[in-house]
Amino acid sequence: MDPQLENGLLTNRRQFLGRSAAGIGSLALGSLLSQDSAADGLTDFPNFAPKAKRVIYMFQSGAPSQMDLLDYKPSLTKLHGQELPESIRMGQRLTGMTSRQKSFAVADAIYGFKNYGKSGLPLSTKLPYTGKVADDLCIVNSMFTEAINHDPAITFIQTGHQQPGRPSIGAWFSYGLGSESDDLPAFVVMLSKNTNPIAQPIYDRLWGSGFLPTNHQGVKFRSQGAPVLYLNDPTQSTGTDRRRFLNRLAEMNQLQYNRVGDPEIMTRISQYEMAYRMQTSVPELTDLSDEPESTFDLYGEDARIPGTHAANCLLARRLAERGTRFIQLFHRGWDHHFNVPKNLPKQCLETDQGSAALVADLKRRGMLDDTLVIWGGEFGRTVYSQGALTKTKYGRDHHPRCFSIWMAGGGVRPGIRYGKTDDFCYNIAENPVHVHDINATIMHLMGIDHEQLTYRYQGRDYRLTDIHGHVVNGILA
Repeated sequence: MDPQLENGLLTNRRQFLGRSAAGIGSLALGSLLSQDSAADGLTDFPNFAPKAKRVIYMFQSGAPSQMDLLDYKPSLTKLHGQELPESIRMGQRLTGMTSRQKSFAVADAIYGFKNYGKSGLPLSTKLPYTGKVADDLCIVNSMFTEAINHDPAITFIQTGHQQPGRPSIGAWFSYGLGSESDDLPAFVVMLSKNTNPIAQPIYDRLWGSGFLPTNHQGVKFRSQGAPVLYLNDPTQSTGTDRRRFLNRLAEMNQLQYNRVGDPEIMTRISQYEMAYRMQTSVPELTDLSDEPESTFDLYGEDARIPGTHAANCLLARRLAERGTRFIQLFHRGWDHHFNVPKNLPKQCLETDQGSAALVADLKRRGMLDDTLVIWGGEFGRTVYSQGALTKTKYGRDHHPRCFSIWMAGGGVRPGIRYGKTDDFCYNIAENPVHVHDINATIMHLMGIDHEQLTYRYQGRDYRLTDIHGHVVNGILA
C-alpha cells in the first residue's frame, strides 16, 4: 500500500486535530512535557462510575488444574479409576498428547478440599493461605475458551484473539484510561523466576500494544540488574542537562511530526518523557527498605528475593499505591502433563502465600474495594489421566471446556462460587463464562463499556472483545 494513503487510513481524531492547526500541535507537545500523564487516556472514558481504579492480574501460565484447586467435586472420589463415559466426552476434540489413548481413567483430586472462612468456600488443602482470604474471593468455576493449546489460548485470553498482533488487555486500559501516576507507566509487567525447566515460554507480545500507539505497551520490570532496560543515563549527565537535551529533542521530533504526520513520533516524545521521570521513580519503587517486618511476615520470606512470585506481588501493591493502572504478573510452571501429585504442590507453594498476601494487604490498606485482583490461567486440565493412572502418579492434559479463576475486590461479589460444572468437571452445567465475557466484565468494573472502547485500524473498528462478550452480572457486587 502507498505509505501516504496508509497514513491517511490510520488517522484518528487526535491526529486530525493535531494537523488542523499548528497551535494544537504545540499544545499537544506541552501536554506531553507536563507532569499530567493522566491526560494520555481518552476523554470519553470511563463511560460511567467505575468500581475499580486499577487491575492486578496474576496470570498462571500453563493452566492450573481446576478440579485439584478451585472446583470441588466430591463425586470424583467414587469415580476415581473409572473410564470417562463417552456420553460426557461426546467426541470432543482432544490434543495430540491424549487422542490416541485407549483408556481415559478419571483421576480424583489427590489432596482433597477444605471449607474456608465464614462463606465456607471449598479450596484445595494445598492453598491454605488463599483459604485465609476466602471470604474476599469470587470463584468462577464455569470459564471456557476455544483454544486447546497454550500459545493460542494465552494469546486469546490476553488479546481477545488466538492469532498474535492485537493489543493486550493492559494496553487497552492504558489507551482508554491513561495512568493515574505522573512518574510510572499505566501498564507494568513482571515475570516470576521460572523453576520448571519445561515450562511454556512467555512472549513479549502478550503485553504488546498491537496496532495501538506503542507507548501503551506494557513496561517489563526485571528482577536482575536494572529494573527497566535502558532507563539509566550512560552519560551520567546532570538533571538539568538531561532536561535541556530532552526539550531540544522534543522540539526536533515535533518539527518532524508537523512535516510527515507520523503518530509514532508523538509516541516517541511521550516515551522519552516517561523514561526521564522513571529514572527517579523506579529506584524508589523497587527499594523495599521502607517496608516493615510485618510486610514480610505477611508475604513470606520469598518476598525478599527479587523475581519470586511473592516479591512481584509486593511490588504490585507498591505500583498500585503509586497509580499504575494495570499490573500483570506472569507465573509459569502449571503445565502438568505428568506427575500432578508431585508438581502441583510445588506451584502452590510458590504462589499461594504471595497471592493471598496481596489481597490481605490491599484490604488492610483500604485499597481492595477499588482494586480488582484476578488469579487464573488460559484453560483447564482434563479430569482423566494423561498416561497410566496410578495412586500416586498421573498427569492431566489441556481442557478448554471448563476451568476456574478467582477474582477479589474491585466490585465483585465476595465469598461466592459462580457457575457450575458437571460431576466429572468436564462440561459446564450452569452459567457459562466465555473469555470474552470475563474481559467485558473486567472492563465494566473499570467503568468502560467494552463495546465503546474501539480503535480504527486498516478500515475496521477493533476492540478487546472483538464482536462478542457480555458482562457477567452475577458476579458483580
